[in-house]
Amino acid sequence: MFRINHASNRIIKLKEVSFSELGFTERHHLQEWLANQPDALGEELLIIQKEFDGFDDTRERLDLLAIDKNGSLVIIENKLDDSGKDVVWQALKYASYCSTLSKSQIAEIFQKYLDKSGQGKDARNLICDFLGQEEFAEVVLNPGNDQRLIMVAAQFRKEVTSTVLWLLKHRVFVKCFRATPFKDGNDLFLTMEQVIPLPEAEELMIGISEKEDEEQSSERGQATRHQLRTDFWHAALEALRTANVALYANVSPSRDHWLNAGSGASGIYYSMIFNRDEARVDFALGTRSKEANKALFDHLCARREQLEAEFGGALSWRRMDDKKVSLIECAAPFDGHNRENWPSMIDWLVDHVRKMEKVFDKEVPALRNLARTQFSKEATA
Repeated sequence: MFRINHASNRIIKLKEVSFSELGFTERHHLQEWLANQPDALGEELLIIQKEFDGFDDTRERLDLLAIDKNGSLVIIENKLDDSGKDVVWQALKYASYCSTLSKSQIAEIFQKYLDKSGQGKDARNLICDFLGQEEFAEVVLNPGNDQRLIMVAAQFRKEVTSTVLWLLKHRVFVKCFRATPFKDGNDLFLTMEQVIPLPEAEELMIGISEKEDEEQSSERGQATRHQLRTDFWHAALEALRTANVALYANVSPSRDHWLNAGSGASGIYYSMIFNRDEARVDFALGTRSKEANKALFDHLCARREQLEAEFGGALSWRRMDDKKVSLIECAAPFDGHNRENWPSMIDWLVDHVRKMEKVFDKEVPALRNLARTQFSKEATA
């Protein structure tokens, strides 16, 4: 690692040091860093437990347990200056122990982690948010033998790298990251470098994995749900066309549980939602700026009574301070996966899409101007 000296137009090499020199430990430092910044490992991971020891008949503990974006479990083993010769064997044991964990057990493990940290959050909701699923019933966790291994150390022994390369050839998904600390005066730096597999080789592995994920998804019934949603949207869009509701005129059916239509202002849009247990229409404030979205929401919410009177009923006002988007919603319960309920469900959507557009279409110009003002403030801040 080098520091750039602008004045001299030169680079200065920083001193590479060891974790032990700095007095850092595996459990209280490296593990904590990764638990709180898992994207240092090059991908989005949801950490669900530290020092996990929930294995029958053994007192062994794995360092970090995580979920990746495919719902697979990721076992993360951390070492400091040297990987040791047994790290692969440890990781494989932990993967085998975790292979039997069910979806409900994983949620329970995560909930214990959240409760211990005092965050007061619901594990199932966080898992749904992370995986982009509306309902926990649709979430697939720990499928088949897709448990993954990530090992972190400053140096990896030859016997470790040799074994890892052999495992990769046999389609056991393992990554090795070299964690290197640097010192420059009182300033400390850390680099996380993926050394196995090399990025070029990983692209090939990802391609193979995605193909298998599609096949497994089909086996788990996702294809059936996708077809169900596509059929529903065909019927709903045709009903909107017949009712002369032009908002979705240029939108095509989708296999997703939502269908969006633009308002004419960037990042502000309408949504129809088709869930297992409800139908919903949203007016979404989702510009590129979280602060702008909250300002737009507050602008509308200040006239809540007037807007609800124009709509003809109560709306659900969701500012959602922890998320980028804010929503104004109206929902009704339906058994959406029963096709016999579709006519009444679609009638409800047509009626409420029409009312939602009527109320908020005239608000869009003011919202567009307010968003521009907010963007200007942020640009000059």
